[in-house]
Parts: sequence; structure tokens; C-alpha cells
Amino acid sequence: MRAPDIEDDDALKVLTAGPDAAGRRLDQWLAGELGPDLSRSRIKGLIEASAVTFNSQPVLEAKRKLKEGDVITVTLPEPEAAEPEPEDIALDILFEDKDVIVINKPAGLVVHPGNGNWTGTLVNALIHHCADTLSGIGGVKRPGIVHRLDKDTTGVMVVAKNDQAHHSLAEAFADHGRTGGLERAYLALVWGAPERVSGTIDAPLGRSQKDRTRQAIVKESQSDARHAVTHYVVLERFGIQKNGDAFASLIECRLETGRTHQIRVHMAHIGHPLIGDAEYGAAFKTKANRLPEPLKTKIQSFERQALHAGLLAFEHPQSGKGMHFEAELPDDMQQLVSGFRALSSQH
Repeated sequence: MRAPDIEDDDALKVLTAGPDAAGRRLDQWLAGELGPDLSRSRIKGLIEASAVTFNSQPVLEAKRKLKEGDVITVTLPEPEAAEPEPEDIALDILFEDKDVIVINKPAGLVVHPGNGNWTGTLVNALIHHCADTLSGIGGVKRPGIVHRLDKDTTGVMVVAKNDQAHHSLAEAFADHGRTGGLERAYLALVWGAPERVSGTIDAPLGRSQKDRTRQAIVKESQSDARHAVTHYVVLERFGIQKNGDAFASLIECRLETGRTHQIRVHMAHIGHPLIGDAEYGAAFKTKANRLPEPLKTKIQSFERQALHAGLLAFEHPQSGKGMHFEAELPDDMQQLVSGFRALSSQH
């Protein structure tokens, strides 16, 4: 299936409906194409505000049905000053200058305000720390944010402090390092170990048909299917059993695309979900029962996915200088690794 053509800038998005869009509601289709940044309710509001045109004509009905070849334009409002309140939340700052700030994000910190998390986010902390210097391109709820980590994923993030830096970094992340100096590496602690020491997972992601809040491996024909590629290398296997299988392994993942929950879904897809991942690895939860104490208890009390953004490199948006940042595994993941290493020594 050919994905719809999209012309994109900060204020205007132009989409041409493909054959898969025929007969679908306008708001539903747009939510699939433009999400997760624009929710269905947000799109409905834009339609009601005459910010959406249908073949060059204003459209006021969110349920308008599409046909192949229809051209839809969505005009986004101008960036506004950040509305979230500043909050004095401690930040682990790895680097800061007038253009960017690089942090080591802890587990449990939501990146930007949203449903159920209107306060206590990284954005609230940044507004307090940076005052009015954050880029406004990200909009009211996410000033300066050019990429995200899940709430319970730890590690290195960069935030733009002015619009020029935001444009430069956004382009680098959109390109995923194909032509520039962007480099990202994640460390994942997973159940079992892939047979191959290294490999590539190439499987499209989209919304799960069973649970719309989750991502899933989907057919390319699904309207919101997104190309997704993850490269992995097995760094260490733990606790080799009599049948030759490992209890767990430490894996480095590098992304060729940056989809929501990509590593978590891809690793579960090949049968090695992340330890602690309640969404995509729930079926493996009882595996901890086969492990000795105290490792068993440590895993049972580990209440997040074992994923850490360990490396981030990019070209400085102003000087062009190569910037390289690494963050060690957080204590909770390091304790699991130490426990598995002790198990390996026993075996």
C-alpha cells in the first residue's frame, strides 16, 4: 500500500487520500495520518474552526466520507507561549548553552502535559529552569520538545531553547541520522535472547485493533501503518540453561525510524519482550518465578519497561560541532543486570 502523500511544514499540512481512505470518515482518517500529535478531538475542533479544507473547499462535518484522490489541507494555529506552569523539579543536566539543553531523564517523568498528566512533567521543569528561552514551535503543551521518551524510559534527551535550534534538531530527528550526525542507541533488558547476535526487525506499526491505546505490528494495508525498522545487537546473555536458552539478555537497539513504542513492540514481536513491560510483555511476567532470590523479587518489584536511552549524538544546531552524550544504566536496571550476571556465574 502506498501511504498518502503529505506536504508538511509547521503551519500547513496537505494530504492526498490514497485508495485505503475510500469510504472512511475524515476525522478518523486524519487522526490516523497525523497522530499522535493531533488527536481525533483536536482534529474535530480544527474542522469546526474552518481550519480544514476538502478539495479546496471548507468542510465543517467531521464525518465527511473520503474517496481516493481527495486533497485535504489542515492549517495549524500559530505557536503560542507555553501555558503549563513552571515547577521546581530537579533535572539531571548533562549539557546546556543558549541553544540546547541535554538531560538524563529519570523513570516516571512524563515529557509533556497531556491527559492525566497536566503537572509534574519535564516541560513544567524546563519552563522553571529555562524561563522564557524555550522554543515555542512545539506549541503550548510541548515547548522545545523535538523528540520524546516514554514516561518510564530513562536516558538522554535534547531540548531546543530557540526556534532555529528546534528547526535544525527536528530535521535531524526526522531524518533519523541517514544524512547527518544524529545517532541514538538504547539499552534493553529482555526475556530470553535472539538466536542471532545481531539482526534487523522490519515490521510496520499502527494502532492495535484490540486496544487503541497500544501499538501493534499491523499489515501495510492498515490506514495508519507506519514503516518501522529496529537494528539490534546482543551485548550479553544471562543464565544459560541446560537447553542452551538464556534467561535474559542485554541488547543494544538502534532505530532507523522513530515510532511510538517501537522497541517495545518489535522486541515482543520476535518473542523477547522487555522485562517489566506490562503492556507488551505481560505474558512473560511469570518467568520471574523460575529465578532464585533475590533476583526473583527484584524483577517482580520492577514496575517499568527495562529500557534506557544510553547514547545520543547530534550536530550542534548553531556551530555544527558534533555533540556526544552517554548516560549509564540507572540503578534499578543495573541491579537487574548484576543479578543476572550472578545467575550466569552460578550456571
